[in-house]
Amino acid sequence: MITRRKLIGTGLGVTAGLVTAGCNDKAASSAAWSQPGQVAAEEPVPEVTVAVTPTAGAKRVSPLDPVVVSVRGGTLKDVSVTSGGRTVAGEAGAEDNSWRSTGRLAYGRTYTVTASVADATGALTQHKSTFSTVKPAGVASVTFQANALTALRSGGTYGVGQVVMVNFARSVKNRAEAEKSMVVQTTPAVAGRWRWIDGRNAHWRPAKYWTPGTKVSVRVDLFGQDLGKGVYGGASASTNFTIGPSRIAIADARSHRMKVYIDGRMVRDIPVSMGKGGTAVGANGQTVSYWTRSGPHVVMTREPSHRMTSSSYGIVDRKDPNYYDEVIKLCLRISYSGEFVHLADWNIGAHGNRNTSHGCINVGPAHARWFYETFRLGDVVDVRNTPRQMAVSDGSAWAVPWDKW
Repeated sequence: MITRRKLIGTGLGVTAGLVTAGCNDKAASSAAWSQPGQVAAEEPVPEVTVAVTPTAGAKRVSPLDPVVVSVRGGTLKDVSVTSGGRTVAGEAGAEDNSWRSTGRLAYGRTYTVTASVADATGALTQHKSTFSTVKPAGVASVTFQANALTALRSGGTYGVGQVVMVNFARSVKNRAEAEKSMVVQTTPAVAGRWRWIDGRNAHWRPAKYWTPGTKVSVRVDLFGQDLGKGVYGGASASTNFTIGPSRIAIADARSHRMKVYIDGRMVRDIPVSMGKGGTAVGANGQTVSYWTRSGPHVVMTREPSHRMTSSSYGIVDRKDPNYYDEVIKLCLRISYSGEFVHLADWNIGAHGNRNTSHGCINVGPAHARWFYETFRLGDVVDVRNTPRQMAVSDGSAWAVPWDKW
């Protein structure tokens, strides 16, 4: 049946005289609208509308934003999103007439979106648009460190004093944004938090030393994150490690002893000689202290031998009584400034009696060998009873009280 609206649409009018008085039943009314020779108007083809996000011509699009194509009034047949010969993966919506990217966009690229659409008659048309992604001034990748001198070994075992260290290739201004993408998970669960040591290094630690056997996993999903000053996050990265037995050495400058505890039980009482104290003036006028720093240290490196020279901190005159340049054996570094626990077989008379070193913890042959073979990276050496304090900048996250971390 052709409706009045359709007839008007075809230009066919309706004459009032065609309907007689008294012929008001439904059949008569129906007959009046079905005169021979009248042709029904064709159904109009619905207009096809294609919507694309990001919009055509959009610039500085985040590579995290999905590409979405949707169609009304037609059927979406095919979609391609390409740049430089590379195609972004995607999939059609399960229930609606749409497509959504599943692959990740890249920085600093121009993308072409091509959508093939069929209208109600089956006729195909192509709809094209372009957009460009943000081009960073710099991209910050990350590495995981056991300390500033040593990379963290994924799957490795570390001591109860090991903290999570994330190093950024570029300085981070928007630290809060970065932290949203930095996730630490532990088994068993333990609370902890981040602290930025400087613009490129963030450390995470719990309130107390780890419980032995704890498994730690770290994931950093920085890609697409605006880190400030035009720097964006690089590729995602992850690592994991396990906490080994609790190995803690407590070195006392007053008693000249270092007591070693493994899993809470004292297993060795070692006579030592520590920093002699006092100061000197370096070649550039700097003050050089010979106190061993008090506070929790952690083992940073294990070296069978290490060249130690006073030139490294400014004493360069060979006639200076504080000058030295020697290769020392069985060395475990415990601070960035050059404090070690090491073999000092030339100083046995001072062990357990006097502090005579330039700041290291001197140990006799048998004890030095045992200590070197027993302690690993992340194990704790806690120095006590000296007037100089350990600092975070010298490699100890544990030097900061938890309420200030």
